Amino acid sequence: MPISSAYHPSTAHAELGVEFFDPVEPARFPRHLLRHRNQRWAERVGLGALSDEEWNRHFGAFEALPGSFERPLALRYHGHQFRTYNPELGDGRGFLFAQLHDAADGRLLDLGTKGSGQTPWSRHGDGRLTLKGGVREVLATEMLEALGVETSKSFSLIETGESLFRGDEPSPTRSSVLVRLNHSHIRIGTFQRFAYTRRNDEIERLLDHTVRLYLPEAARATVAETAAAFLETVTQRVATMGAQWMAAGFVHGVLNTDNVNVTGESFDYGPWRFLPMLDPAFTAAYFDESGLYSFGRQPDALLWNLVRLAECLLPLAEEAALEAALDRFEPALQRGFAAASLHRLGLRSAGEEQDRALAMTLWRFLAETRLPYEQAWFDLRGGRPADAIYAPLRETLASFEPASDTTHDYFRRQAPCTMLIDEVEAIWAPIAADDDWSRFDAKLADIAVMREAYAGLRSDAESSTTNSNRSTPNPVAATP
Repeated sequence: MPISSAYHPSTAHAELGVEFFDPVEPARFPRHLLRHRNQRWAERVGLGALSDEEWNRHFGAFEALPGSFERPLALRYHGHQFRTYNPELGDGRGFLFAQLHDAADGRLLDLGTKGSGQTPWSRHGDGRLTLKGGVREVLATEMLEALGVETSKSFSLIETGESLFRGDEPSPTRSSVLVRLNHSHIRIGTFQRFAYTRRNDEIERLLDHTVRLYLPEAARATVAETAAAFLETVTQRVATMGAQWMAAGFVHGVLNTDNVNVTGESFDYGPWRFLPMLDPAFTAAYFDESGLYSFGRQPDALLWNLVRLAECLLPLAEEAALEAALDRFEPALQRGFAAASLHRLGLRSAGEEQDRALAMTLWRFLAETRLPYEQAWFDLRGGRPADAIYAPLRETLASFEPASDTTHDYFRRQAPCTMLIDEVEAIWAPIAADDDWSRFDAKLADIAVMREAYAGLRSDAESSTTNSNRSTPNPVAATP
């Protein structure tokens, strides 16, 4: 394979030892049809020069990347699923394929899979992913990244030529394997596993590993101090992630403890949805009959999960110190929502008090008017608050200065890029019926324009191409 100077592989997770993972073999698929290639991020981690054939070998057949793991690792963890503890979890249809560093900031990143075959943790499942599930995850991550949410990246999607049977969609259906780029797959459930087995020594070792490689700002002189600082750091990161979801109008759908990682990066997209309008009771999963993970209850769900992490750390730190760390959640959530709101509106901070007042005013306005959620943010950023319905916000908005970035052509349109459930189904329908990917490509191209607009990049017709690619590499000019 062509090696770029930006490629810096790692095997850091292996140092934890076999208590934390099981070496596994990937499934052998009858076909490898490249459906999505994230060229922007491939360039950023030094894999952009791979040919399509090489790409399929590494991300469809899972030929090892040079310098990383010789065999994939199925990670072990436990978790609360809808608040019921399950000690039988683990990577059941995925694995950690490789680790490497972000050439832009040096972060250690994981290349993990979804749909790559059975593992010791499959529990009678087939270890596969439907193509529709893979398409939905690509759409979710691209949209969230464009809106400024800390999210995993859908790195690769390959159709694998098998027929799958599922109870929640028409079957048989097409199969795929997804590779996602994550800033760590260490979950709250990873810590819970060792709390459950009363292995305090492994909790301490996992803490040391996580702080050293992912959260060095939490390092302190003693284990007790480090554990408390670690929980505070994770709490603030997770709260910020939740605030970004709220500003984006996003409902994750399944906020179990195994779906929340310690770096505060959103990942693992199943029954997600975006809001049509502000509705705290809006749910994403048809099986969430009580609304436990509804839009408005997401912050509470995240905090509940963080309390479970604190329980794992009780053998290492004082309870009072851990409670103080958890107390950081609400202020971090408020700051995060204010910051995300300013980002969406293209405004400079006017100080913490004014920023929070703006965020609260916006929230009340969206709740009272029930305007289309994405359209309202789009109109306010695009200079249309002169419309009568926006009158209650004019005075508040007038006290903020515009950010230094210039107005992008995107905000001069009449309507924003959206990702409501009907649109997702409309993208999938021609793929299922006629293998027609034109709507998928068009949506990714539109998201690319939106991403550039929110990043404050120069409007340029040539730079708004899609990063979806099923033939030759097609880099997007925008910096991720």
